[in-house]
Amino acid sequence: MQNLPSSSRWATWFNGSTVVRLLEMVQDVIVISLCIGLFSFMVMQLREMFLSLLPPLNFPEVTSDILFLLILVELFRLLIIYLQEHRVSIGVAVEVSIVSVLREIIVRGVLETPWIQVLACCLFLVVLGGLLVVRAWIPPTFDGVDPEQEISRRHRIRFAQDLAEMGAVKSSID
Repeated sequence: MQNLPSSSRWATWFNGSTVVRLLEMVQDVIVISLCIGLFSFMVMQLREMFLSLLPPLNFPEVTSDILFLLILVELFRLLIIYLQEHRVSIGVAVEVSIVSVLREIIVRGVLETPWIQVLACCLFLVVLGGLLVVRAWIPPTFDGVDPEQEISRRHRIRFAQDLAEMGAVKSSID
C-alpha cells in the first residue's frame, strides 16, 4: 500500500465497504447511546410512577404513567431490533404509535375531547391497524432471503461484470 500513489490510497480507503462499515459503526454508537439514555429515563419514570402510587392516589396520573412506560418499553424494543437487524421494525413502530394515540385519548378523556379530534384519532387508528394487517400479509423474508439483499447482490454482480467487460475492452485496445 505504501508503493501506491496517494490517489490510489484514497480510492482504496474510500471504497464502499470501508466507508459503509465506518458509518454503520458510528450509527450503532449513536443508537447505543440512545438506548442508554432511554433506559435511564425509564428508570426515572418508574420511580416517579411508584411515588404517584402513594396516598392520595391519583388514578388518571397512575394510568398515564403506566401507559407512558409501555410506550418507552416499545421504543426501547425498537432500538434493540435496530441494533440487531439494522432496520426499523415497521410493526413495532406502528404499535408504538397506536399505544401513544390511545394513551392521549385515555389521559384526556374521550368525553372532554372535541368530537373532531376523536374522529381524527379514530381514522388514524384505522390507518395504523390497516398497516399492521398489510404488514402481516407481506412476508419480511422469503425462506431466509432478504429481498433487498438479493437486489443489492444482483447490482454488485452486474457492476462487476461491467467492470470486467471494460477491462477486457481496454486490454484488447492495448
